[in-house]
Amino acid sequence: MELSYINDAFFSRLESLSFNLKSYLSGYFGGKHLVKTFGQTVEFADFRDYQLGDDIRRIDWNLYSRFEKFFIRLFTDERQMKVSIFLDVSASMGKDNPKKAAYATACAAGIGYLAIHNMDKVSFNIMKEETCENKYGTIVGKNQFFRSIEVLENITFEGETDITKCILNSNDDGTANGLTVIISDFLTEGNWKKAVDYLLYKKRQVLLLQILTPEELEPTYTGRVNLIDSESLDISDPKNMRLRINIGLQSAYQMALEEFKKDISDYAKKREVDYISIDTSEAIESVLFKQLLKVGMMS
Repeated sequence: MELSYINDAFFSRLESLSFNLKSYLSGYFGGKHLVKTFGQTVEFADFRDYQLGDDIRRIDWNLYSRFEKFFIRLFTDERQMKVSIFLDVSASMGKDNPKKAAYATACAAGIGYLAIHNMDKVSFNIMKEETCENKYGTIVGKNQFFRSIEVLENITFEGETDITKCILNSNDDGTANGLTVIISDFLTEGNWKKAVDYLLYKKRQVLLLQILTPEELEPTYTGRVNLIDSESLDISDPKNMRLRINIGLQSAYQMALEEFKKDISDYAKKREVDYISIDTSEAIESVLFKQLLKVGMMS
């Protein structure tokens, strides 16, 4: 699959942004994210009383000369985070709509590049059925990142995906070390909320990106149509049906869709999870430059 959204200019525009991750995350040494703990950077943060065992090189002798009491200089601590991207590649995400598939993979690539550019680690987890495929493991540096893009270029969207089982069966969760991004339309019968609760238990920051097409947001079908579940190969599946589409049925669909999105939004707010619902007719730069900024994920 050709990633028509991805090019050098796209990545160049992303270089002006950086992730705003929660300060309670511990992460790894050597990054760019300020955390609540004090560390070894050159940026001064505060003073505190000297305690037995403290490094005497941190004593501020100017304060000692004024107060005849020892004070230790404290400096900010900057950490490297891990951005774990979980991409749903079920049939509903692109089997019959290559543009939706390309849009979803471009979101994954864009977020991954933001992480790498800001000295973070990243991983691409391709969710299929009940397991994750992670060909490149943890990616560090732009050279390895651009090599990993070939994984996204050759994804086959098919079958069903159990998001919870994929994430629980993955070895890529960590504890309090960064951000997990789940990219999906969430049009699944599985209870994906259990996966998010698990990630929150592991003290991960979570971002939900819901990808929907204009046809899914506002269908324009009229008359008699055959509705076929793209994730089912069984023609006799009761989920497949023949319907006559009229204004009343369209209105009922819109109400159900809004309730569906509201349920995700309410759950996200309750759990302090970031949630963005995306229309694929919207320029992808708008998602990364505007919507992520709007929810406070970027600066």
